[in-house]
Amino acid sequence: MDYLSGVVERITYENEENGFCVIKIRAKGFSELVTVVGNLAAVNVGAIIRAKGDWKADSKFGRQFVTQDYRETVPATVAGIEKYLGSGLIKGIGPVFAKRITSHFREDTLRVLEEEADYLIQVAGIGQKRVEMIKKAWLEQKEIKNVMLFLQSNKVSTAFAVKIFKTYGNESIEIVKKNPFRLADDIWGIGFKTADKIASQMGFARDSAERCRAGLVYVLNELANEGHCFAAREELLKETEKILELDKPLIDTTLEKMIEEKALIRDEGEAVFLPPFYYSEIGVAGRILDINRTP
Repeated sequence: MDYLSGVVERITYENEENGFCVIKIRAKGFSELVTVVGNLAAVNVGAIIRAKGDWKADSKFGRQFVTQDYRETVPATVAGIEKYLGSGLIKGIGPVFAKRITSHFREDTLRVLEEEADYLIQVAGIGQKRVEMIKKAWLEQKEIKNVMLFLQSNKVSTAFAVKIFKTYGNESIEIVKKNPFRLADDIWGIGFKTADKIASQMGFARDSAERCRAGLVYVLNELANEGHCFAAREELLKETEKILELDKPLIDTTLEKMIEEKALIRDEGEAVFLPPFYYSEIGVAGRILDINRTP
């Protein structure tokens, strides 16, 4: 695994759905711009990044650095800040206003945006309406950065981080902190095992109620993928015990609580259903009865 650091000069391609980007960076030791590809969501022109990945030779596009992970810092020089702000990062600031703002506040520009944005009114051509627009856009961009940083610090890949932010928005940190196992239910591509790794990284106990609940749902979903609409109670407990590597009584207690809350449904026998499958079965049975009763 190699590391590459440099300043983002331009973004040549960006997929907003999954965060995949192709960017050009100016890196020390390279005479020409270096092409970096990978999940680089929320990276902006002028930012300084440190990427971890591998080099590859693409038959069509030449030598590229394929990143697996990255960290970003904001520029420290006036020229860098001007390019950073003029990239379209903040609604209300284009290249012209970026130049005026950095000429006025110099190296203090980013601090002013962060702490004293009302002072932007001092810049020629910026009225109160534009100040409010800039303040709102800066806050939104900051929130995206905070979410990405939080997720990356908990070993969540950038690709998944993009999906999480698109699903939960500004509530991403709060939701993931409270119950990372929700990711397996809400976000396509994140299964129980991935959510379990994230939860472990965040310090969730192996015997937590959230993990037990998620394990039971995971086993029922896996059985559904094999064509089963329900699981016999003992089979469900046995398989969940195996997956979670926990004692059966703890899982049994969690199962009973989920049945009581109607998060799972047990019929008159010992069959345990996920609610959508149970009501589908009832619906199908009802339709068959209706058909049989029709002359």
